[in-house]
Amino acid sequence: MAVDLSTTYLGMRLENPLIASACPLTSTLESLEGLRQAGVAAAVLPSLFEEQVEHDELELARLLDFWALSSPESPSYFPELNTYNTGPGDYLDLIADARRRLDMPIVASLNGNSAGGWLRYAGLIEQAGASALELNIYHVPLDGSEDAAAVERRYAHVVRELRAEVRLPLAVKVGPFFSAPVALARQLVQAGANGLVLFNRYLAPDIDLETLKYVPALELSRPEELRLVLRWLAAMRDQLETTLVATGGVHTAADVIKALLAGADAVALASTVLIHGPAHITHMLDEFKGWLEQHKYLSVQQMRGSMSLQHCSNPEGLQRANYMRALTSYTPSQTLR
Repeated sequence: MAVDLSTTYLGMRLENPLIASACPLTSTLESLEGLRQAGVAAAVLPSLFEEQVEHDELELARLLDFWALSSPESPSYFPELNTYNTGPGDYLDLIADARRRLDMPIVASLNGNSAGGWLRYAGLIEQAGASALELNIYHVPLDGSEDAAAVERRYAHVVRELRAEVRLPLAVKVGPFFSAPVALARQLVQAGANGLVLFNRYLAPDIDLETLKYVPALELSRPEELRLVLRWLAAMRDQLETTLVATGGVHTAADVIKALLAGADAVALASTVLIHGPAHITHMLDEFKGWLEQHKYLSVQQMRGSMSLQHCSNPEGLQRANYMRALTSYTPSQTLR
């Protein structure tokens, strides 16, 4: 009997759990077609940023003000703003073209940190035909007057505001730096999220010693980053009725298997595809299917979450006891002299 690789993602059936995460490879129709041929079951487009939308709207307002002052007949030049594209049109075109050409879900992505007018752009994304929307909340609370509870309220408020704008399935991508990730996840689901993507990678700046300025420093993910994701997948799987997606550190078929065992419904890939090319996706799928057959699994559904906190044989491995064991069992590879 053939192994059933299908899974459910934001209420949609995927033929397998591999999703192309937002990255340069999902930014053009041609590269999306290559990813689909390699085997991905869905793709998340690169994020449209809050700042981009607000900049374009300000430019439109400036242009309209110019024409309003240039002629007494200018009111006839004003477009109907409810049908006028005030945002980056190319992004909407990519959504529409990808949905028309590709037989897989196309997920749009919005990146921001405040509840503002930019969220109305989600309606245009829905009209363009996106299958779902991923909200990438990227908030860096450097102001010490904003406490942890205020940060969590900000996240939930942005989700509620976006949910009011669209009926699309909504996934929220969050970072790992919260004191109580499961409680925050519950708040986001209650606010309207249909799924959670664990975890956002906050890119930390570096210091240029010649210019004495902070500079961006982009590094691809490393496989060891997945271990942080596994713990919180395992904890959330039993406590939340929502889609869970693992991202960050998924480089091999073994990583896919671990994420699904912990409780993920799907995994989102970027770094490994950028390193090895789309053909690596086909290789991962073949290895993944082989592992399932070797271990007598009939489906992804059968193995998903079998190592969650409540279902694994050693839940202490996810708790404080494992920290103590790791420290006391460490042996240097070489004798210090």
